[in-house]
Amino acid sequence: MSNAITSILVANRGEIALRIFKTAEAMGLSTVAVYSDADANAPFALEADTALNIGPAEAAKSYLDIEKIITAARTSGADAIHPGYGFLSENTELAAACEKASLRFIGPPASAIAAMGSKSAAKVLMEGAGVPLVPGYHGDSQDPDVFRREAERIGYPLLIKASAGGGGKGMRVVRHASELQSEIEAAQREAQSSFGDPKLLLERYLETPRHVEVQVLFDQHGKGVYLFDRDCSVQRRHQKIIEEAPAPGIPDDVRKAMGEAAVRCGEAIDYVGAGTVEFLYEPESHEFFFMEMNTRLQVEHPVTEMVTGLDLVEWQIRVANGERLPWRQEDLRCQGHAMEARVYAEDPDNGFLPQTGRLHTLQEPAANDTVRVDSGVRQGLEITPWYDPMLAKVITFGEDRDEARINLIEALNRYHTDGVVLNTDYVSRVLRHEDFAAARLTTRFVEIHEEALAKPLFSPWARKRLSLVAWLSDVGALSHRDSRDVWGRLSGFRTGDSHWQPFELDLDGDRHHGHYQVLRVGNVYGRLTVLMDDEETRIRWGRMEDGALEVRLSGRRIRLDGASRGDELAVFADAATWKVRVNHPEVAQGAAADETELTAPMHGRVTAILCKPGESVKAGQALLTMEAMKMEHTLKAGFDGTVEAVHCQTDSNVEAAQVLITLEKPED
Repeated sequence: MSNAITSILVANRGEIALRIFKTAEAMGLSTVAVYSDADANAPFALEADTALNIGPAEAAKSYLDIEKIITAARTSGADAIHPGYGFLSENTELAAACEKASLRFIGPPASAIAAMGSKSAAKVLMEGAGVPLVPGYHGDSQDPDVFRREAERIGYPLLIKASAGGGGKGMRVVRHASELQSEIEAAQREAQSSFGDPKLLLERYLETPRHVEVQVLFDQHGKGVYLFDRDCSVQRRHQKIIEEAPAPGIPDDVRKAMGEAAVRCGEAIDYVGAGTVEFLYEPESHEFFFMEMNTRLQVEHPVTEMVTGLDLVEWQIRVANGERLPWRQEDLRCQGHAMEARVYAEDPDNGFLPQTGRLHTLQEPAANDTVRVDSGVRQGLEITPWYDPMLAKVITFGEDRDEARINLIEALNRYHTDGVVLNTDYVSRVLRHEDFAAARLTTRFVEIHEEALAKPLFSPWARKRLSLVAWLSDVGALSHRDSRDVWGRLSGFRTGDSHWQPFELDLDGDRHHGHYQVLRVGNVYGRLTVLMDDEETRIRWGRMEDGALEVRLSGRRIRLDGASRGDELAVFADAATWKVRVNHPEVAQGAAADETELTAPMHGRVTAILCKPGESVKAGQALLTMEAMKMEHTLKAGFDGTVEAVHCQTDSNVEAAQVLITLEKPED
């Protein structure tokens, strides 16, 4: 090809745009971002050499507008367009528009995209190419005798499907021949009602298949190779949760046959660039069957990069420049194991509802030889409802599968936000499940283990105690004190003796009371005791290099950190996050020493008011007493001044942080 690419426009957003920019910049290419109004301050828009606004937040008027994409490329001087994944990545019109505008499309030709765009036509092509298909009947005849004959040929259990639609409508599983006719009639009625077409097809029903896919790469000169396989079986409503490479537990001869079938698939449509061929794999029989081909870069491509050492985006660009693939198939090696978790702004414990809001705090694991983070967000960014809720991907490597799994668990323990709920807690539950650890995988994994996966990482009992420890660390009680911190100013706070400190937790809408004593605070470790729910619990902790705690509680080692915002603390315990408010009388009084408003340190009852409006008071003078948690607490003036107002009455019940007395400072 005559002219090499010098500038790439990425027709996408978020983490994939940043990931493509990274490789393009390493290759010495200039980068162009296109962004909607909603993404004006997004990291990808700020990272590119050039960034152009292409319209409002609505994707149809920005990221899906081909004319705007082509115009942006011309305006910026870009000579190539990379579509990323999603949006226009498998759109034949974009590929054709690039060719018409003399722009390089970093992807397959429009003809290859079109060939795989029709699922039924694709299966005809694959059958001709010798790629295995799920045994089935797709004929025109709907005669009951034909159905019976074909059912016997296919074998039970089988799946009846509506030819005209999807979404589960007109779909029936038949396990015995005696059920066939009644289920066909029911499926026909439903298909007619839903799609206006009663036509059915039959396929073998795979009970517990796995989703295994093969990465392929083709140059423009007819050469193709497979870059091994990935397992993406753990899904929820067809949304992948965890991906890994290589797919575990597949015999070498089957793995080789699957890779060769994937290459035949690409050869059948004159494919160019990176693509993925998806198969259903039956672990019992070791059979595999073609599902579809994704004619683009996949979300999960990093796991393949980790086990092959190749940069797939780099090779997409090299192929688009007309370079030949330099390897023979036998030259390629798959080494080690890699896993990827998708980080979504969604609440798994509330129906996986997408979440919006501001990332007030963002903690991501540090990248190293075994951890990679492909992120599209930054602290302070507003997560909007306009686009896919995936914020980032966390990818880990290990010498074997279990090492990669453990590394991913530990990496997710370091991925936290305050302001938006994430799915990391749920993903961690999957990674820790014994069947996942043993590689007993199936596309029904989430369905089969739904009850176990619904259980949070920490019980209410543990959450209460971890909340207190996180709060104590946040306010400095578990560090060596000096005169600048609140603990150094509190004469009532002591460690290493029998003095019990009272506290109150507001957690999950409930109020909990207890006492604690910090028994020892060393340079990097310590001990404390918590008395709550009529139970005394001893807790040990150690300070980690990044400042977080490793807490030992009930035989578990837990990474614990937190981020405070106002009077609320976001607790980060392993991969779990929750919000808590902790009221502590001595901390509240100490913090209010120089304030004009004296507030209730916690929920309680006013027992005596020792001042009145207009009265002059001295610093340290007792102004009010209240009872909380069966203990009396005294609020004192923090400076010489005048009582401006009293906002409560004796015997009145007050809430934590409620203003009780207002003082006026003397004029200078």
